[in-house]
Amino acid sequence: MKIVRTALEMQAAADRSRRGWSLGFVPTMGYLHEGHLSLVRASRAQNERTAVSIYVNPTQFVPGEDFERYPRDEARDLQLLEKEGVDWVFLPSQEEIYPEGFSTFIEPPSSSRGWCGEARPGHFRGVCTVVAILFTIVQPDRAYFGRKDAQQAAAIRRMTQDLRFPIEISVQPIVRESDGLAMSSRNVYLSLKERRNALILSQTLARGIERFREGEREAAAILREGKARIESAEGVRLDYLGAVNGNTFESVKTIASGDLYIGAIFAGKTRLIDNMIFDG
Repeated sequence: MKIVRTALEMQAAADRSRRGWSLGFVPTMGYLHEGHLSLVRASRAQNERTAVSIYVNPTQFVPGEDFERYPRDEARDLQLLEKEGVDWVFLPSQEEIYPEGFSTFIEPPSSSRGWCGEARPGHFRGVCTVVAILFTIVQPDRAYFGRKDAQQAAAIRRMTQDLRFPIEISVQPIVRESDGLAMSSRNVYLSLKERRNALILSQTLARGIERFREGEREAAAILREGKARIESAEGVRLDYLGAVNGNTFESVKTIASGDLYIGAIFAGKTRLIDNMIFDG
């Protein structure tokens, strides 16, 4: 495994690898967990070479968020990636991604509106910009994202299509703890009590999927029940619940198979998101 810290070095490595080899890419902000590693494994299964980036992107944090205290552990991350057989780890500095005088940003697609886009204004602008920069540097054949950040994945897929990046976007299933909590680097912020309280989100989503399988198709009915469950739960605050089309992230009135049940809560000061697919 080779550690690369400059854009020019990463571009050279990627260019060499693509002479007869397919290249998979997993962009991350580090503090890796099993969800990230599942993306690495998917890339390794589908490509001859795999690159992973670790970069905590300041432009996707809104004022008052946790950029400075976002969990970081480079040595641990590198150890995990070496065990997974990654070929390159791209560890750029801030100056490598946003050099002095940087002033060009990408306007995110319509799928970024509402939900997390409303709760975190400017977030998807930063996400799309940094992903476009990383795509330009790494030039992968395939890029891998987790479905926990479903709105982000939809925005990146649309951006990739609109800007004609010759890259296949692969969105992989959510990896959960044994009790159902979606894995997230921010889970480390939770106290034991907050973590227990946070389970109400995945439990509420799962109940909504059960209602759909039982025959309920009216989004308002499922959302009404879900909001009541969360608002009556201890130690959490509801940010949003929605039933949406998984590509456009527009609300649906009548749920169809493949639509998403999405939610966000605050457990203490920690904001957590999750989603499940209406199926069956």
